[in-house]
Order: sequence, then C-alpha cells, then structure tokens
Amino acid sequence: QVQLVESGGGLVQAGGSLRLSCAASGRTFSGYVMAWFQQAPGKEREFVAAITSSGARTGYADSVKGRFTISRDNAKNTVYLQMNSLKPEDTAVYYCAGRIGADVVRTDRNYKYWGQGTQVTVSS
Repeated sequence: QVQLVESGGGLVQAGGSLRLSCAASGRTFSGYVMAWFQQAPGKEREFVAAITSSGARTGYADSVKGRFTISRDNAKNTVYLQMNSLKPEDTAVYYCAGRIGADVVRTDRNYKYWGQGTQVTVSS
C-alpha cells in the first residue's frame, strides 16, 4: 500500500508560479509511475503530467506543456509539479496518483493510489 499526501496548493495571480509536492509513504516509491491530475468544478478529472519510476520519461497534457514540469526525488519519496505562467483556467483540485508500471499513462482509471488533493486557485 502507498499513501500519498499533496501540499503546496494555494491562491496565486495569473502569471505566477506554484510548486506542488506529493510525499509518498509505504511500499517502494521508486518502483511507481507517478502522475498529477486536475479536477475543476463541474468537470471530470483530467491528466496533467506523469513521470516514470526512474524519472527518465515524462508526459504532459497539451494545455500545460511548456509551463508545467514534473519531477521526482526517489531518495525523498516525493514527486513535484512546478507550475509556471499560471492561468485562471488552471484553477482546480490537483491530485497526485501512483501506479506500478513502466510507462507514462494518461488515464486515471489505471492509477491505483491517490492523494486527497490540493486546491490551486489562479485569479485574473
């Protein structure tokens, strides 16, 4: 079992930056593909970014490519999402997710472990 706890959300003005963190505990974190998803009010949960267990490969949604960066520190059992040039449409609850596997996967049903979410609000 893996427990995931997100932090770093908050209120920021458009054009600003935030860094989200997801701390993992439990079984071997370094063997998990990790991802971030977002869910805005009234919308379905959407893929944001994912990173393979070694960090060698990443994937991004088109809407965040060039603005967001996913990274991980396996020594600290933590995955990060650096969010720059934030837009009001980035406002959502951001969830950290994990799965055993080797590939970047963009569908939420393939992830077994989930955090409780952290709110990001971008004002215009």
